[in-house]
Amino acid sequence: MPKIVPLDELFSYEGKDFGKSDWLEIDQERINKFADATNDHQFIHVDEKAAAATPFGSTIAHGFLTLSLVSFFIADLMVLPKDLKMVINYGLEKVRFLQPVKVGQSLRAHMVNIEITEKKPGQILIRSTVTIEIKGSDKPACVAEFMGLVMV
Repeated sequence: MPKIVPLDELFSYEGKDFGKSDWLEIDQERINKFADATNDHQFIHVDEKAAAATPFGSTIAHGFLTLSLVSFFIADLMVLPKDLKMVINYGLEKVRFLQPVKVGQSLRAHMVNIEITEKKPGQILIRSTVTIEIKGSDKPACVAEFMGLVMV
């Protein structure tokens, strides 16, 4: 559940660490469903036998599958204003895929707020760095700058 604060208090969270999400295991079923949804059936994602013969040793999640989980991961981490009408995905910047996610690995997000600005009355842009961590690894799977537009 996101933290809800009065609108004027929201701006005090600029530059703050919003914390880490729970872990989520990436299984082959999720990878296959993403392949079906995006029509990206490259063997490294869906052919367990062929993928086992690659340097990865197993299938790997699509980079965009990892990235698409950002909204899910940060839903409970965000700080949002009271009287919120909605939050929409405003975009991403500086997306980097640093390490593949092998089937069976678990991911979580670490969210650090960068900036909170009022775009115009009733619209607040929250920019955050989101790092998708892989359980047991020092190197993250993905780092992206996420922007959410808050409507009040």
